[in-house]
Amino acid sequence: MLDYLGLAALAAVVREGSFERAAKKLHVTPSAVSQRVKQLEERTGQVLVQRGNPCTGTEAGRRLCLHLEQVALLENELRRSNPDLLPEAPVAPTLKLAVNADSLSTWFMDAMAEFTADGNELLDLRIDDQDHTAQALREGAVIGAVTGTSSQIPGCNSWPLGTMRYVAAASPGFVARYFANGVTAEALARAPIMTFDRKDRLQDQWMQANGLASRNSGPRHFLPSNYGYVRACEIGMGWGMHPEVLIDEQLARGRLVPLIAGTPLDVPLFWALPRSAQTSLGRLTDCVMRAAAEVLTPA
Repeated sequence: MLDYLGLAALAAVVREGSFERAAKKLHVTPSAVSQRVKQLEERTGQVLVQRGNPCTGTEAGRRLCLHLEQVALLENELRRSNPDLLPEAPVAPTLKLAVNADSLSTWFMDAMAEFTADGNELLDLRIDDQDHTAQALREGAVIGAVTGTSSQIPGCNSWPLGTMRYVAAASPGFVARYFANGVTAEALARAPIMTFDRKDRLQDQWMQANGLASRNSGPRHFLPSNYGYVRACEIGMGWGMHPEVLIDEQLARGRLVPLIAGTPLDVPLFWALPRSAQTSLGRLTDCVMRAAAEVLTPA
């Protein structure tokens, strides 16, 4: 059996980033936290915490933290269905989830609203590109993720959510300035590109899919905010890839226009979580699937 006092100390250190803050959360001394983590490391034969500022979990440490979260979920479900078995006042479990910013801005919050309305679980959301959220799941940093990959993640199950449709769009003034003679590879090499962050490859994928890629892509602005990204394109800073559902109003009012009509980029999305947590996260999965079905195009 694992030492759950040690696991609780490990999880607190990883969550809080230091032994001192973990000790305050656990109402013990920092030396007690250090001793519990040290004993757990000796018992497992592995380093579980990278000491530093902040302290972080090693891969093995993160997986043990994930295991503790799953145990907390199981106990929480047991308490909900059989309160007499675990009568003590529960500590609400916190679920670490990874989701891409576009899903968060268009449909994922509806899933979270439904989920939290019928339970006491707390959420800790990590925002990352859909092509990178799977890595957080592989590393044990999160317990569930919206991903852009259908490839099997070791120890996990995944379900197709549908496709997010993206449109390459810019302001009418921007199009008139940079694409007066048409949207060509040469024109795109001169036109500023709005990029969400350095993991964002949607603009390159769209150019590649439409035979418009060149050795030199256009100059890039980086703006990791969905609202700011759309607004920057509206005011003519650059062109970018937008979830169609997010810019319906701007397209209808003519504040944004497609660079080339009829050239959407469809990105498939999947919901993935560890097989060991599938049962305890069944209600969350149902909420995610229902919310996605309202917005995404069926796969």
